Amino acid sequence: MNIIIKHTIYNKLADSVTKKPYDLSKFPAVSLQQLLKGQFAGLYIQEPSGEPGTVQNMFMRGAPMPLLSPRDVYQSQPLVVLDGIPLVTEHPFAYDIQLYNYNRMGTATNPFAGIDMNNIASVEVLKDLSATAVYGPRAVNGVIVLTSKTPIAAKSITFDSYIGLAQRPHVTTINGKYENAFRQRFYDLYTTNGRYSDDENYPIYLSDSLNNVYSGKSDWSDLYYRNAAVYGINFGISGGTDRANFRFSLGDLKNNGVADGTVLNRYSAMFNINMKPIKWLLFSAMVNANRIERQRNRYLRDRFAQINYFPDLSAPLPPNKEFYADYLAQYKKGFDNNKTNIVDGYAKIGIDLGKFKFVTTFNLDYNEGYRDVFYARTLLQGNSYASNYFGFSQRIMADNRATYDLTVNKVNDFHFELGQSTQWDIYKYSNAYAYKGVNDYIKINLLDSNPKNPDGSDNTDYLNSTAFPRELTYRFLDKIKHNLVSFYAKTDYSFKEKYFLSATVRADGSSNAQPTSRWFYSPVLSAAWNIKKELLDNSTIINDLILRASAGRIGRLNAFDNYAQGPQYTASVGYTGNLTVPGYNAFGVLTRPYSTGWIGYGIPWSYSNQLNIGTDAGFLNNRLHLSVDWYLKQEKNLLIGIPAFAEYGYRQSIESGMAVNNTGIDVSVSANIIRNTKFGWTSSLNLNHNINKLKALPRGLNQIIIDNRLLKVGSPVDQYWLLVNDGIYKAESEVPVVNGQPLKYNGIALHAGDPRWRDINGDNVIDNNDKVLKGHALPKISGGYDNNFRYGNWNLNVNLYFNLGRDLIHQEMANRFDFINREGNSDVNSVKEITFWEKRGDYSKYPLYNPWSTVIPYRVDQDLFLENASFLKLRTVSIGYDLTKAMRLKKIKLTRFYVYATANNVFTITPYTGQDPELVNYDGYDTGYGLPIPRTYTLGVKMEL
Repeated sequence: MNIIIKHTIYNKLADSVTKKPYDLSKFPAVSLQQLLKGQFAGLYIQEPSGEPGTVQNMFMRGAPMPLLSPRDVYQSQPLVVLDGIPLVTEHPFAYDIQLYNYNRMGTATNPFAGIDMNNIASVEVLKDLSATAVYGPRAVNGVIVLTSKTPIAAKSITFDSYIGLAQRPHVTTINGKYENAFRQRFYDLYTTNGRYSDDENYPIYLSDSLNNVYSGKSDWSDLYYRNAAVYGINFGISGGTDRANFRFSLGDLKNNGVADGTVLNRYSAMFNINMKPIKWLLFSAMVNANRIERQRNRYLRDRFAQINYFPDLSAPLPPNKEFYADYLAQYKKGFDNNKTNIVDGYAKIGIDLGKFKFVTTFNLDYNEGYRDVFYARTLLQGNSYASNYFGFSQRIMADNRATYDLTVNKVNDFHFELGQSTQWDIYKYSNAYAYKGVNDYIKINLLDSNPKNPDGSDNTDYLNSTAFPRELTYRFLDKIKHNLVSFYAKTDYSFKEKYFLSATVRADGSSNAQPTSRWFYSPVLSAAWNIKKELLDNSTIINDLILRASAGRIGRLNAFDNYAQGPQYTASVGYTGNLTVPGYNAFGVLTRPYSTGWIGYGIPWSYSNQLNIGTDAGFLNNRLHLSVDWYLKQEKNLLIGIPAFAEYGYRQSIESGMAVNNTGIDVSVSANIIRNTKFGWTSSLNLNHNINKLKALPRGLNQIIIDNRLLKVGSPVDQYWLLVNDGIYKAESEVPVVNGQPLKYNGIALHAGDPRWRDINGDNVIDNNDKVLKGHALPKISGGYDNNFRYGNWNLNVNLYFNLGRDLIHQEMANRFDFINREGNSDVNSVKEITFWEKRGDYSKYPLYNPWSTVIPYRVDQDLFLENASFLKLRTVSIGYDLTKAMRLKKIKLTRFYVYATANNVFTITPYTGQDPELVNYDGYDTGYGLPIPRTYTLGVKMEL
């Protein structure tokens, strides 16, 4: 554990923001991310789905690297510290065996959904190196520090509870007649007779207009959407003496989603104890335990992607309520049990000898997940399916820290600090699935499912078993370890509380680094000047004015241990999509990791150079506070997969040398506008403006293409690579002709009814050379605006949340218009959920192209589907009344008794035509799969005695 020293020097040097979570806890949120969204300048949070307990992403002062995959997202997250414990998260190595990255294998539950904010006393966001350096390379993306409520000597009992309703969204359902009318316009324009009924390839489920299953009443939404109950309760008790005290709390939370039967239950317990047998010796311990049970969505896409099997997709689920109810009944014949257990805690011994202090701490954080799944054969055209997953992430840490404070001549204050820590991380999972069975009685046992004997011969008992027929079971096991050893020294100095200096030097050794670059050394220097005390001591207008700066370097850990190994061997992916060990003459062999990529020697540490210049000011008798920070973050030696070595069978080469810059400004303003005994009004605004730029690529390359992304030196890393759409060719005569050749798209001549894509380079060919970088997946400006009004014992809080300069690709709309290419195929792109029968988006803004054209006119990689997704949300309105005085008049000894009512996610103002501009993943593509973030109404009470 690394403890932040809350002394004057630290406060002057660090760019940190602290908030009491009292008001945050009135929000009926499941995760830490939901609570912190829009509360801190520079902290941007993505909530891609309203499904309770799903993973949400955090980015502090921009994304440090291109977000090309979940691996990159994982390595871009800030560190969360609970009472000095750097919390462990799920590792992305499970993605290595997945064909689709919609969800991580296993529980896919947000690890920070296990934090009960009723147990938290303060939240602190650390953004620059002067504050984060003591946490080392784990903190390269910033730190969120959570401090739990500490035991007190006096007896105290707290009770916090709320109950509420999440309101189902209003939707417009459609049926087969509506879909036929939508498609009829294309047949009228681009077919001879204009009748879809004459098209032999027209889907059967739409061709019969008298079929009431598809063309009749569309009333499925009553089974999909619902008004959902939410509640939370926390009970805490603390007491003792100055020599020994404790705090114990229990919590229960239930959050029902408003769509697809989703729900999350959390059960939590926390215990803190302090014992001081002698005045200079302190023993402290904490245990925080949580159980999370989550009912997940029933998406067809996610289910098929998990089982690597796509049944007949020629007809989607019908919009008829009875038929959809029958599907749900078949689904309920199986189960999807999703459970997570989280335990974290510490044991700490502190020695306080006045100027000299020593603390030694043992930390543990353990996160395990179970997922047991069974799908009946009626869901999969006669093939039942079962799977079993168990995985865990474990972090053990031993930390030692010594400090010494020295004052010379009463004006020179020194603070010396030495620290050492050792961290052991283990990530492991085992997963097996089975299908191709003819009955619903499949059993999976990872210990006994052994199709081979030790000598390589077939296990006949296994093959003849009714539980394990031939080719039934697929097994996956993997484990990653990471050890980190760190040493640091820190010196703080202040002179007359006017000038402040601080220097930190670290040495970090990582097992995930290559042997030639095992250690990384990090220097950090920071300074501050109290201008108020130096020049404006007599000013009555300016109450505080501090100028501060910090600069330094911090290492970035490799997430994967295979980067430390150089060239290596691995199992390969077979034709079934399952990992297999190839054989030669009946002997198992290993192969090069052709699909993962070549990893060579000489890979150095990645690192981040950071510069921060800021000022903090207070005006008008401290009624107005202002904090402004300008920062520069230079990410160096980042790893990236370069398309290379195809002649040897490799897809890519993992190489170092990518550099990304993030530059921006954080602004926080708070004002006590009106303050008197009867009425008060306080207001606060926080915002971040961030821009990023790719500065270098490995091998000195100027640009590379990875999947549908172009990374170009000198351009932002969050832009989309798109064709520029200028409309439609309405007649053949409008298609440009050069030297007798019409304009072509990748060798295909364009015709009337095709998109008018701009020929950027003028070569009479539309191809990748005509794509441009446009838009931004991450907002240029994000933040929140909070107002609190007080009248007597009444309180009214209004909170706004905004994103500006952010663009999305409306892929759901592209899929809707590209019905010709998505119809009837047995692949993930042809899956239609029940929400296919829901009217979304603005159809009128898109030209009617020829959907049969081989250029695929409604392809998603064009700016036709690029939309401005800026938004302003009225996120919370809360009104409360303090009944403490009234209770005391009745001789009830309460320290606090407060009741409140809150409305969340009240409304959104946005030009975006999709569902909700928040419901999008890290890549900026709105697939329509994000469940709605509901409007929620709650009534709550907070008591303490």
